[in-house]
Amino acid sequence: MKRKFKGKSLLEFPSDYTVVDIETNGLMEGVCEIIEVSALKVRNDIVCDRFSTLIKPTQPISRFITRLTGITDSMVENAPDIVDVMRDFYAFIGKDILIGHNVHFDVNFLYDNLWLYNGLVLDNSFVDTLRLARKALPDLSNHKQSTVAEYYGISTVGAHRALRDCEICDACYRHLKRDLLYRINGFL
Repeated sequence: MKRKFKGKSLLEFPSDYTVVDIETNGLMEGVCEIIEVSALKVRNDIVCDRFSTLIKPTQPISRFITRLTGITDSMVENAPDIVDVMRDFYAFIGKDILIGHNVHFDVNFLYDNLWLYNGLVLDNSFVDTLRLARKALPDLSNHKQSTVAEYYGISTVGAHRALRDCEICDACYRHLKRDLLYRINGFL
């Protein structure tokens, strides 16, 4: 799917933004479904609101995904459907800059689902903490969110649930922002 109106990837350090994360029942766009979506709204570098919900998929959740996320079929059995969740999520994020780790994955799924189920266009620009980590920490063995978090001493307990991943991402973003701004301003 061509995402004609997809926002731009920014190399900026906003203080007002929304951190987003999704969990899916697989990795293939257009085939797999979102089973959880979360977001943290940040104003002046302070978390001021949260959005988080499971979503009832049309297909069973695989054992691999359940092992990874802890999300089971019984947990999503009475969850809201994607149409309602996407509408509420869209209202929550507004026109904020979105932040996430490997955020293209999340944005692509969100874009496609917002368009498919609600006829809404996700044109928010976004900052990818993966991109920031590669610039700030080029010597790390990899730039997975868990590796970046470990480098900064951020706990990853509860990772692979969308809200906890938003919290970990936000903590990583704050450290990366500090390190890169110091470097840009000649303090390192």
